[in-house]
Amino acid sequence: MGAAGRDAAHERGSVTAELAVVLPAVVLLLVALLVLVASALTQLRCADAARAGARAAAIGDDESGVRATAARVAGPDADVTVARSGDWVTVSVSDAVVSRGMRTGPLVARASAVAWVEP
Repeated sequence: MGAAGRDAAHERGSVTAELAVVLPAVVLLLVALLVLVASALTQLRCADAARAGARAAAIGDDESGVRATAARVAGPDADVTVARSGDWVTVSVSDAVVSRGMRTGPLVARASAVAWVEP
């Protein structure tokens, strides 16, 4: 085998080594990006659900109706709480970001909304 053949074989091996070093970093970056997107979407869904629940409470829905409205927007695994204080109602929604089916996890999105209950 000539010098050119040895150089080509050596470069082919270095490309494989470089790929073996870079590939885990690319996968880690992709996973981090997917978790970031999932957490942003879950946070938006929780905020929308809290606002929808607060609006339902403001127009006079009972607590079960408010919970149903918020759960419809947030999803079945979300935790919805309703707290009334005088003429004001606070609806809080939380949901796990990554671990679906579990109420707690390493990342939990939370949002709340406050509304004045109309007479």
